[in-house]
Amino acid sequence: MNRLFPVLSVVVAAMFAYAPVMIANAPYESTMGLIQKIFYFHVPVALTMFLAAFVCGIASGVFLFGRRRAADRVAVAAAELVALLGLIVLTSGPLWARKAWGIWWDWDARLTSTLVLWLMFLAYLLLRRYGGPGSERLAAGVALFGMFNVPFVYWSVEFWRTLHPKTSVLPTLQPGMRGPLWFCFAAFLGLFVLLMAARVRLERRRAELEELYLALED
Repeated sequence: MNRLFPVLSVVVAAMFAYAPVMIANAPYESTMGLIQKIFYFHVPVALTMFLAAFVCGIASGVFLFGRRRAADRVAVAAAELVALLGLIVLTSGPLWARKAWGIWWDWDARLTSTLVLWLMFLAYLLLRRYGGPGSERLAAGVALFGMFNVPFVYWSVEFWRTLHPKTSVLPTLQPGMRGPLWFCFAAFLGLFVLLMAARVRLERRRAELEELYLALED
């Protein structure tokens, strides 16, 4: 990954540079007009957040039941990305809602469950930071619970009447909208891989440094 990191960084940077061109050339939605184009940013970030939650949950399960420290490092890196991406989702969503719905926030199923999911992973990070000895295992349980909450967040719009569009919106997009959407998702996916690789490496170096401190104390 060390050799591929610079190459992938250039590719991802180029994708983000070209993304606004694709979004500008995408057709306007008939009812929302220009404001709908935030869709190409909001949805890919949300999908990447779901991916980060799954990575954190799976890695936490491997750590919890297999006692593998490498998995724990992956989990904490992914949890930080859930917190970051969730903040972006919860910021871009109200900006879109204000123009589309006339309100900044509505306590409907999708919005509320997304907020709860984000708070779960913030709780994970707080446990890791302030929970004391053994908090890693407790935090891993929180991450597993958060991962299992992702399908609920995604399908919530199908079971409750909400202002948020249903999941059937994506398959029914106009052909001119699908390309920019999946291109932006690929860009965020590449960014996710880069950030994960950098953060896991940093966490590994931190663990090695702690081992050196402990060896010196002995």
